[in-house]
This record gives sequence, C-alpha cells and structure tokens, in this order.
Amino acid sequence: MRQRRRRPVNWFMVTVLLILIAFSTYLSAVVVPTIPQPFTPSPTPTRNPESYLTEAQTLFDQGKLLQAIAVYEEVIRLTPNDAGLYVALARVQLFAGQPAEALQNAERALLLERDNSMAHALRGAALTQLGDYLMAENALQRALELEPNNGIAHALYAELLGNMYLNNSGPFNVLDLAIEQSRLGVQLAPSSIEAHRARGFILELTANYEVAIQEYQQAIAINSNIPELHLALGRTYRVTGVLDKAVEEYTLANTLNPSDPRPDLYTSRVYFYTGDYGKAAQYAEQAVNDDPTDAYLRGNWGVILYHNLQWPNAVTQLGLAVNGGTTEDGRTIVPLVLDGSDGRVTEYFFTYALVLARLNRCSEALPVAQLILTAVPTDDIAVYNAQFALSLCEQSLQSSGNQPSPTSGTSP
Repeated sequence: MRQRRRRPVNWFMVTVLLILIAFSTYLSAVVVPTIPQPFTPSPTPTRNPESYLTEAQTLFDQGKLLQAIAVYEEVIRLTPNDAGLYVALARVQLFAGQPAEALQNAERALLLERDNSMAHALRGAALTQLGDYLMAENALQRALELEPNNGIAHALYAELLGNMYLNNSGPFNVLDLAIEQSRLGVQLAPSSIEAHRARGFILELTANYEVAIQEYQQAIAINSNIPELHLALGRTYRVTGVLDKAVEEYTLANTLNPSDPRPDLYTSRVYFYTGDYGKAAQYAEQAVNDDPTDAYLRGNWGVILYHNLQWPNAVTQLGLAVNGGTTEDGRTIVPLVLDGSDGRVTEYFFTYALVLARLNRCSEALPVAQLILTAVPTDDIAVYNAQFALSLCEQSLQSSGNQPSPTSGTSP
C-alpha cells in the first residue's frame, strides 16, 4: 500500500498562532476586566465620614436642623457602630423638637456604649419633653453618676426640675434644686447652648426676667439659628412688657421654622394684649393653618374673633375647640378638656358660652355654662362669665315670652 507523503511543519505559522493565542489570553485576563461595561455607571469614590460630620455641624450652625439630621442619618448608615454619632443625632433632634426620635437614638447609643454619660443625659432630656419625669430623672441621675462634671447633664437636669415645679411634682425643694443645677450647668459648660438655656429658664421661673434675658441672649450668641431660643427670649420680653422685641423674636423663630404654629400663636397673644384684635386674628389664623387639628389653636383664634366682634366665625372656632370635629380635609380635632389646669382653656369655654348666648343659641349655651359652674367653681372669672351667659339667655327667653326649660348639667 502506498504511503502518503507527510507535509513539512510550517514553523512560521505555528509561531504566529502561538503569539495570537498568547495575546488573546492577555486581553481576556488583563485588559477586558478594566474596560467599563456599556450603560454601567462608573463607580464613585467612598466619601470620608469626617466630611459628613463637618457638613452636619455646618448645617446645625446655620439652623438647618432637619438637613443636619439627614446628614447624621447618612453617616450612621455608613458607620452604624459609633455611639457618638447617635448621641450627636439625638442632640440635634432635641433642638428640632423631635423628642421621640431623640429618645430612640440615645437608647441606640446606650446599646453600643452602656456607660455613655451624654447618651443617658439626652435620653433624660427626651423623656422630659415627652412628659415622663420619673424616667427622665433616673436617666439624668445616671448620667451624673457616670460623669459628675457633665455640665450639659446638669443643665438638662435643671430643665427637668423646672418642669416638675411647673407641674406641681417633684420634691418639696424642687425649685431650689433646679437653681443649683442650672448654676452648675453654666459653671461646668459655659460654652454650651443647653447651659445658658437652662439657666435662663430657671431665672424666668423665679421672675428674674432681666437676668433670664441675658442668659437667653448668651445662648443665642452661641447659635443664633435655634428657633426655640428665640421663642424663649420672646416669651421673657413679653412678660417684661417689651412687646416690640417679643414680636421680633417670635418673627425670627417663625422664619427659622415656618411650620411651627407657636410663633404665630404667641404673636397673636401680644397683639390681643395691646387690643389690636385685627392683627391678632391674622396671626391666630396662621397658627391654625400651621396645625389645623390643634383644638388649642382653634380656641385662641375663636377668643380673638369674639373680641373682634366676628361672632359667627368665633362660635365656629370655639365650637371646634370645645366639642371637637373635623378639619376641612377630614382630619380629627380632639376636643379640649375643662379641668381648671389651664386658664386659657377655661377662657375658651366661658367665651364659647358667651358667644352662643349673644347669638341667641341658648339651647347650646346653657349646658356649656353649667359645665363651667360644675368643673371650675372656684374660678371667679369663669363663674362670672358663665352666669352672665345664663343671664343673657334668661333675658332673651323672657323677652320672647317663653320660660326657660330645665336642663341637665351634662357636658355638651
């Protein structure tokens, strides 16, 4: 059998193929992984957490509290095991009027670092704002056990004691203790907002208004963009009769936090006090627009409308305050309770009785007046106005030739 002749190997082609194979392997292993995929965004460098902290502090200094909170939350997402971040966030939330959120973050800090004095202190401050004075005191005392020279903790403790005094709770010498704690706060933390705010608050409670004004001003000098400080200073100016400065401070607070109804509420009371009922009504209405479900704000507006002789509008707003109801968009307004603990609420009730009587709606006025006589029998002003409302209705019934029918003493 004839054998086929083998062709000689073409070494040139072999070499070329080997080079191509090697080059292809290099492209696949080295070059291709470095080429970005189409339609895939290029990676961004990881941001330094320190830059977040700087940004948050800058926002806080500018009074942009909600933005500062958002930045702290972002840096916590990146570094979730740093107790100090939760403490810093809780402090800003307290200034922003978010005590429930501040409480959560103070407690998260304590889960990471159970003996963190500042976390205990801020937890106590949050509980104070939430009205849980017993737990607040436990937290603040623990903070001071851990760090006796924690000036901010002393200041926050002073504010708790001051609130206890206002609510007729705490030990018999609660005000003396508050004074002592506020002094320690300023002594140990003279550059902190909390220390001067607490000292101003306690001086205000003890009617040392001029010195209280100075303390609030020092707190504002540390950070002029905290709305709560301007409200406190405005409140003290109002008590001392410096009404133009009071309005100025309320206006600043409103500029810093337009959604808060309190600056408008307080401004309405200043103008009401001066007899400018038209301007007072404008601010009272704006306060209601800020929080339409707040019966207290409705009552304030109603009283001002009554004195401005806008009785049909007044009875509507006072009715929502006293009886509750719904807002224009269907939200519930919870009625106020007449128990004598708040003189302003008592004013809402007897003004409601008066305006109903003046509008000859006596079937509605009589139960309200009787409720006042039953609920606050020792309040001379309330009793006088309730009896006057009853007198107006009696005169109205007599002039129409009818006799008043017996009514029960139940609440409307």
